[in-house]
Amino acid sequence: MESKNLIIRETVFSDCALFAEWEKKDYIQESFTMSRDRDYEEIVKEYVIRTQEPDKLQFTIVYREEDKPIGRIYISRIDRQADSLDFTRIYIGEEEYLGKGLGEEAMHLILEYCFIQLHMERVTLDYLPGNKRAATLYEKLGFQHEGVMRNAGKKNGRYVDLHLMSMLRAEYFEKCRRII
Repeated sequence: MESKNLIIRETVFSDCALFAEWEKKDYIQESFTMSRDRDYEEIVKEYVIRTQEPDKLQFTIVYREEDKPIGRIYISRIDRQADSLDFTRIYIGEEEYLGKGLGEEAMHLILEYCFIQLHMERVTLDYLPGNKRAATLYEKLGFQHEGVMRNAGKKNGRYVDLHLMSMLRAEYFEKCRRII
């Protein structure tokens, strides 16, 4: 997948070291339910297992001009029967690339891939209540609020609510699709 500024490619083993580095950063930690003590070995183990599971996809966001990996996308719960999937993790991990619209650009690319290439009917995602940056972007893209999943995640040993949003194929074509 390619756009003006980005290439989204399948994750390769060497990307795990970057994920381990990024996922220690405070702004990443605050946005997801992942535990602070996640380490390189755990990320590698997850990567290897997920490559074998047909209901999961792993991608790395690369800044085209510098051919530099800057972020991560992890898709799970791919259901070919219901034509649905979940964006489980999507973030820009290199701080100097934040606030430049690259997260939105990555979302456009991955949504196009999901709705056009994979022929999905429904894409879901969730976010922690305090993640206003994500909520604003998802609303801008046309995701619809479905509700709050109570105690659906665990962070630092405590259960947390997650806000659930979705986009349907028709909504993608009405609101979100653009030529990249």
